[in-house]
Amino acid sequence: MSDKPVVLSGIQPSGSLTLGNYVGAIKNWVALQNSHDCLFALVDMHAITVRQDPAALRERCHEFLCLYLALGLDPDRATLFVQSHVSGHAQLAWLLNCHTSMGELRRMTQFKEKAGTHTDNVNAGLFDYPVLMAADILLYQADAVPVGDDQKQHLELARNLAERVNARTGERVFTVPEPFIPEVGARVMRLGDPTAKMSKSDDVPANSIYLLDEPKTVTKKIKRAVTDSDGEIRYDEAQKPGLSNLLSIYSAVADRPIADLERDYAGFGYGRLKGDLAEAVVAFLEPLQKRYAEFSADRAGLADILARGAKAASQRAEPTIEHVYRLTGFVPGG
Repeated sequence: MSDKPVVLSGIQPSGSLTLGNYVGAIKNWVALQNSHDCLFALVDMHAITVRQDPAALRERCHEFLCLYLALGLDPDRATLFVQSHVSGHAQLAWLLNCHTSMGELRRMTQFKEKAGTHTDNVNAGLFDYPVLMAADILLYQADAVPVGDDQKQHLELARNLAERVNARTGERVFTVPEPFIPEVGARVMRLGDPTAKMSKSDDVPANSIYLLDEPKTVTKKIKRAVTDSDGEIRYDEAQKPGLSNLLSIYSAVADRPIADLERDYAGFGYGRLKGDLAEAVVAFLEPLQKRYAEFSADRAGLADILARGAKAASQRAEPTIEHVYRLTGFVPGG
């Protein structure tokens, strides 16, 4: 077992991974592999709170894994696995349910938002989603969890449950996790609505740059991106959210400070910036998509990575399950 701090994070295999997922999450995951003991999951159990086509869900798990690998996640430096392959997630979620009040879950703003979106399928899993997320985190004794603004409330519940179970049992059952929030590049906004975060499940595909978009599609989307009418190229989220979003994307894919971009494009119009940005994004995506195709063609290799990941994650989860089951009073199995 590594003595590095433990980090856990995951993405639902739904929709299509976007440039926002890379900038806001996966880019940071790649860096964390070097300094932390990392577990990165495809959280398919969370995905089924919304109705899924089974074949499509399986295919997306393979697609997302290939993109994880193509973007630089290394199964020899991090544990890559599918959530449903580790039974401890469901086991611990049920136990934590019995320490969670209905009032806590009713206060979760994301449930209210999703229930409003999926009015024909407001299921118990959607309501209970934060407890499963807490189980994901606490199962592996995670020290830190990379979170965006929309997940802070869920992490706070995980922290509360860890402290509550520790207090009730009188033992340190769970590590109380801390948030890991990158200072730069945490949010990439929609191209057509820069007040909202780019989403992999957006009903309007033009709002997002998908990691598997063709070059001509990328160029078309960027050229149609919302900006403003004053023509000045400067970063100002409040007054110029659309342009600021484009500068953030440019900075991320070209690995250049925004201040340098502001200086280089001073006096030029938005058309030149958008054209150069489109070229930069295409240049970033082309080698990524080539690596993706290579990984995607090796289904045996993908199966091996997932099998190794499931075994490693299960072995790490087992002591936590055994500890909390003993303290709960469950009779030990044979």
